[in-house]
Amino acid sequence: MTHLAKFAVTPGFEEGGSLFTPKQLSLLGSIVGNQAKIELTTFKQLYVEMEEERMGEVQQRLKEVGLEINPAGFYTKSLITCNFCRGAEDTNMELAKQLNEAIAGIEVPYPIRIGYSGCALGTGEPLLKDIGIVKMKDAFDIYIGGEPKTIKPTLGQLAISGVTAEQLIPCVTRMIDFFQANGKKKEKYAKFIQRMSFEKIIEEAVRTESKTESS
Repeated sequence: MTHLAKFAVTPGFEEGGSLFTPKQLSLLGSIVGNQAKIELTTFKQLYVEMEEERMGEVQQRLKEVGLEINPAGFYTKSLITCNFCRGAEDTNMELAKQLNEAIAGIEVPYPIRIGYSGCALGTGEPLLKDIGIVKMKDAFDIYIGGEPKTIKPTLGQLAISGVTAEQLIPCVTRMIDFFQANGKKKEKYAKFIQRMSFEKIIEEAVRTESKTESS
């Protein structure tokens, strides 16, 4: 009996944002096999379910055309971005790429969606994500607790403003680490914030290593 397994595919940042190219989609459709299932998710990933014994070979070929491979399930999702319409430099696409590398695929109690928009227009809908980042001129604002999948959707609240490029990745990864260590299984991030308190999340995000160094 054929055993099926699932993985996630994203387009990366090389083609101007979260855009799949015809070449990438053509290859994906041609090599996964007739029995495979491809699901479009709400967090801009494609879930591919296919024969487990062929996954390694298929994933390698997909990487060769610029696609990123991530685990499916209870992991932080790859960074959900705007399309960098104001240009790679103005929106700091390079930092977004680095952030994606730092956060994608971390095992957590419940999937976390992290959004990034390169300007205040917020076309990547960061306020509807568990953690949302908005570039504001030369700094960044971080919002937390967005929850669209409910009959009473809520927008993320501004947690930290004026975050520098150097501070951004450590702030976000500390939020994820705190959830990973203290979240309950299947507990949504918005519920986790309510249980732990908004202030506690911010405290964890902005803490520095100075206490450790001085002790």
